Amino acid sequence: MSRKNWLYENCNVKFALGAILIACLSATTAFGLGERATPVRDATIYVSPDGSSAKLGSAERGREMVILETSGEWLHVEAMLGNPIRDEAYEGDDEDSGKTISGWIRARNAVRATTPDGDKVIYGEAVDSEDQASRSRGRHGAAQDAMRLYYRVADLFPTSPLAAQAMYRSADIRWQLDKPDVMSKRSAHEREAYLRGQIEERWMKEVMKKFPGTKWADLAAFHLIDNKLCGDWQGSSKCPVKEADIYEKYAADHPQSPAAPEALYDAAWRYAALIEIYKTEDQAKKSEESKARAMAVAQKVAAQTSQPDWAARAQRLLYLLQQGVPAYGNEE
Repeated sequence: MSRKNWLYENCNVKFALGAILIACLSATTAFGLGERATPVRDATIYVSPDGSSAKLGSAERGREMVILETSGEWLHVEAMLGNPIRDEAYEGDDEDSGKTISGWIRARNAVRATTPDGDKVIYGEAVDSEDQASRSRGRHGAAQDAMRLYYRVADLFPTSPLAAQAMYRSADIRWQLDKPDVMSKRSAHEREAYLRGQIEERWMKEVMKKFPGTKWADLAAFHLIDNKLCGDWQGSSKCPVKEADIYEKYAADHPQSPAAPEALYDAAWRYAALIEIYKTEDQAKKSEESKARAMAVAQKVAAQTSQPDWAARAQRLLYLLQQGVPAYGNEE
């Protein structure tokens, strides 16, 4: 074989291998190469930049996209249908989990990372979706839309003044969706927290990691307490003692948190519950100590004016304690 033919054949082989390699890597590298965007309306994905062409699928609000090219009013995108905040429980179609579709969408349906006030537009759509989710006849899947949209604000606009709150609200919606499912399981009635299912914590921890020292990080930390609580006290003093300590520690560690008054009230209520529980365990001294502790913590909450609801609830608890009305169990 001549040197010319050898070079020609080897160049063809190398070119073919290179093409294969590019094709294999395109799905994984595209998200780092193009401008990123997200749809603020469900975006139909077409084979070509033509509304009469075949439809490949649909990307819901808040899905991650990368723009490959533009053509007039059309964007050629790769849309990730299983994005970083995906959860199989929230996918409409399990077969779509983790798929990336390449096709064309109408540019008007997407907000790009370079869109002026894009963070506010996406945030506004998230708020609207959350409102829809709260309505009895709201849009189907609106809660999941809001969850993705809020996350995308922080993802596409990490320096936005709305980023921390948006990431927290995304995590909070996910927590609200997960919690009823975890608490509906039989294991939720186990006394020890480690014996029951746990609510996924990574999204709250992401808020705490990316926005430390903010009230949103404080609120995220408060949510994590849910996974430390007993399922059922089963009449034992062990659980309320542990839980009261957890709540008091949270309030001490996060004194500026909007959840601090609630945490103190939760601690006070558990000390109040211990009054009756210790009586059943023939520990009269500890019962009296719990009453004194409950009143001291409740008075601390009642003195706060920033959160009148918790102050009023603490005042009510103080009244019950002063009148000797049990805060836990059946009154005789």
